[in-house]
Amino acid sequence: MNCEQKKKKIWFPAKRYGWGWGLPCTSEGWVVLAVWILLMSLSVWGLLPRHPWLFQGVVWTLAGALIAVCWWKGEKPRWRWGKD
Repeated sequence: MNCEQKKKKIWFPAKRYGWGWGLPCTSEGWVVLAVWILLMSLSVWGLLPRHPWLFQGVVWTLAGALIAVCWWKGEKPRWRWGKD
C-alpha cells in the first residue's frame, strides 16, 4: 500500500480485500484515529450509564466524522479482491 497517490498524500490506504480503509499510514492519520478513540472512550465513560440517547447521538456523530475524514484523506473506496 502506497501512501502517495497522484500528488495527494493518503492518510488512510484502501483495504486489500473488501471495501473501505485500513489502518493509517501517516502520522496525521494516526492522530485522527487516536483522537477518535479518545473521544469514543470518553463518551462511553461519561454518557452511556446516564444518557443512553445522547450517547447514541455522539457515537453516530463520531462515526460519521471518521468516515468523512477517511473519505477526504484516504484512497478512493471500491471493492477489492487482493492484488490490484
